[in-house]
Amino acid sequence: MACRNLVSTNMGVRFRVPLQKLHPLSRAIHHRYSGNSNPQRAPHRTAARYFTSMSRLPMRPPKPPPGSGGRSYQQQRGFWVARLAARLLKLRYILLGSAVGGGYTAKKTYDEWKDMLPDFSEYNWVIPDFVWELSEQIDFDKLAKALPEMEEIAKLLPDLDKIGENFTFLKSLVSSDKEKIDQLQEDLLRTQLKYQRMLERLEKENKELRKVVLQKDDKGIHQRKVKKSLIDLYSEVLDILSDYDSNYNTQDHLPRVVVVGDQSAGKTSVLEMIAQARIFPRGSGEMMTRSPVKVTLSEGPHHVAMFKDSGREFDLTKEEDLAALRHEIELRMRKSVREGQTVSTETISLSVKGPGIQRMVLVDLPGVISTVTAGMASDTKETIFSISKAYMQNPNAIILCIQDGSVDAERSIVTDLVSQMDPQGKRTIFVLTKVDLAEKNLASPSRIQQIVEGKLFPMKALGYFAVVTGKGSSGESIDSIKDYEEDFFQNSRLLRDGMLKAHQVTTKNLSLAVSDCFWKMVRESVEQQADVFKASRFNLETEWKNNYPRLRELDRNELYEKAKNEILDEVISLSQVTPQHWESILQKKLWERVSTHVIENIYLPAAQTMDSGTFNTTVDIKLKQWTDKQLPHKALEVAWETLQEEFARFMAEYKGKDQDDIFDKLKEAVKDESIKRHKWNERAMDTFILQKCVLVLFVFQRVIQHNALEDRSITDKPQWDAAIQFMEETLQSRLKDTESVIRDMVGPDWKQRWWNWKNRTPEQHIRNETKNELERLLKLHDDHTAYLANDEVTTVRKNLEGRGVEVDPVLIKDTWHQLYRRHFLQNALSHCNLCKRGFYYYQRHFVDSELECNDVVLFWRIQRMLVITANTLRQQLTNTEVRRLEKNVKEVLDDFGEDMERKSHLITGRRVQLAEDLKKVREIQEKLEAFIEALHKEK
Repeated sequence: MACRNLVSTNMGVRFRVPLQKLHPLSRAIHHRYSGNSNPQRAPHRTAARYFTSMSRLPMRPPKPPPGSGGRSYQQQRGFWVARLAARLLKLRYILLGSAVGGGYTAKKTYDEWKDMLPDFSEYNWVIPDFVWELSEQIDFDKLAKALPEMEEIAKLLPDLDKIGENFTFLKSLVSSDKEKIDQLQEDLLRTQLKYQRMLERLEKENKELRKVVLQKDDKGIHQRKVKKSLIDLYSEVLDILSDYDSNYNTQDHLPRVVVVGDQSAGKTSVLEMIAQARIFPRGSGEMMTRSPVKVTLSEGPHHVAMFKDSGREFDLTKEEDLAALRHEIELRMRKSVREGQTVSTETISLSVKGPGIQRMVLVDLPGVISTVTAGMASDTKETIFSISKAYMQNPNAIILCIQDGSVDAERSIVTDLVSQMDPQGKRTIFVLTKVDLAEKNLASPSRIQQIVEGKLFPMKALGYFAVVTGKGSSGESIDSIKDYEEDFFQNSRLLRDGMLKAHQVTTKNLSLAVSDCFWKMVRESVEQQADVFKASRFNLETEWKNNYPRLRELDRNELYEKAKNEILDEVISLSQVTPQHWESILQKKLWERVSTHVIENIYLPAAQTMDSGTFNTTVDIKLKQWTDKQLPHKALEVAWETLQEEFARFMAEYKGKDQDDIFDKLKEAVKDESIKRHKWNERAMDTFILQKCVLVLFVFQRVIQHNALEDRSITDKPQWDAAIQFMEETLQSRLKDTESVIRDMVGPDWKQRWWNWKNRTPEQHIRNETKNELERLLKLHDDHTAYLANDEVTTVRKNLEGRGVEVDPVLIKDTWHQLYRRHFLQNALSHCNLCKRGFYYYQRHFVDSELECNDVVLFWRIQRMLVITANTLRQQLTNTEVRRLEKNVKEVLDDFGEDMERKSHLITGRRVQLAEDLKKVREIQEKLEAFIEALHKEK
């Protein structure tokens, strides 16, 4: 309904355009909805005219001038006869004579008309009282007598026979002068085109003047705040709505021009002609438009284009910028298409400004196809249909239906789709492209006339236009296409023979008509849409107040920033950990990592020696090998793991006053990703800086560890007692572990079998028998070495076979290893208890003493190495690695912040979604109100 009244004199947006200036849509639509030549006269008044008491009010007879007699009356009568004779062809005098005759019979038929009228007595109050008093004031008898006689009136009427002869004469003139009429028609068309060119020249001059004015305004002396144009404000609203997923049925019903058509029908070419630049990628027959492209057209001093999310301006007057723009659009389209798909629903937003460009918002959709070809996804056809329907089902969207005129109309798919979405054609504008090819190929040009008159397709439209968008060459410029289009229609028989009207051709007329219709629709619907979003905002705010009364309305981005600050605070808190805590946990973890190697590969082999010199020599050699090859790497691994565990502990245990469980998922992901990147950096030995740092730390720690392990001097009794305690705790821990392993090997003892009703497995029974046999061997040889000889293994196996137990030699050695370890640890603990009083003998280097406590010195050296290494690692962690971890966490948070999909996955919930909807609806409502205010000011 918005564009039906475009025939009014108030056309366009800012200015008035008369109907006589070939205004495109106004004149194209005028014949469809204006059945009366007078636009001020409503059609329904005609019917009501014959049923109102004021339709045929009696008329006063005209008063003759004073002093005139019958003679003057005869002269006046002769004068009228002369005029009627001179103007026989003027039909209005026939109507005048009829009116006079009607006046003569007015009195006679007054009663009949009065009887025919319905009873309006109930509505007498509508008509003023003075109307009912007219009959008292007017004497109808005198009026009837004042009228002339019928014979005199008949003399005034023209001779109908002579009129018929004159009509016959005119008919002969018309038939004989047909060629002259054709010539006059051609002259008229030529004159029309002449004035059209003059109009275009004046518009071009006006365009240049406006460009100069806009440039001066941009370079004004006083710096003013940049004010967005009306169309830019409207485009921002549409951009926000395209990203808004409403759960409150707040649908986007704001107007925009939706460009639909069959593939390769010329949609993009029409859009480029309206934008006055070749801005879209082109291909011969292949699908180029793979996603919706929203183009905001507006007027500006320079012809430039810019994407919504980019600050780069493309100068459309330079070919290199045009090529770069086309390439960027193609890249964005391919990027928006997901893997395995052919088209995308993601909208690419582009704005084009330039002198003389009509202001509007157009959306170019992928071309409708009938068959899915090779290389396309199987659902491509259905996806294109769903995208097109989604845009066209907007009741305020203007559908610009593009039809290829060079192909058969029966092959069109888009016309059926458009007729389904807009059956009455109240918001559809039909455009026939490639009319030059159609005129050349069609045998019957009247077929084009049927199309533009809306008689061929089963669809209705507000207006029909025929355009030519070039000769099909991708290298054509916009100016050359305009010249070609003008030359074609100037010489086309379609326009010359009257099949096409002048206001129905050229893309210029089309753009003017579409712009007028667009703004008409905007003015009629935008306030209603603003009210809808206002109601939606009220609903969302009410839900928030009822469910989250004490929480601020933070959207996903604001919540992410809050969580980011909390995580960074937790990382910084690592620097507040005391040195004692760092060294304690580093010593503990380092000893857990290396204790097995120290006991099994250093202490146990050295203890097999017979004298202290050999013991110390073995210990020194093995310690040297260990510090050169394994210990520094183990120390670095422990440092990394300790830092990561402490970071994870702080992340899990941090309970601030603003702690929010909505961040738990995000914090866990940040922790895992940061630790993952930290491990990767540890292995990144190919980078020079990291390699140098690790190498320096490695060498530094190795020197420190060497010095610590080579130092055998225990200076005081507390150090000796500390070494004794460290040795005793270590041996007891290892003994406990060994006994647990032996219990698992032999199964439950008799108490457990009695109380818990447990039985040994056959393997455990064999293990138990083997254990008993080996324990007897240890009792006989208390100072036995750590390994069994082959003959001893054979003897044990034979003894077990004698008791009916078949055993494998490997099982015997494995059982012996655990039993000897327990035996060794028990003896070592006994020796450790004896050495508690051995500090005096140590100071005398165990001279004249049977007690030798070299193992205590070994554990003191190990303990000293652990303390110094932990101290070194703590300094490295607090000075370097904590800051490095903080840097990694910041990088992870920055990466997560840029990844909207991951952010949406990590921060979820109804509270988040409600805050997001509130933010969007408020933003939409505020921008709509600003747009409406600017729209009213422009009026």
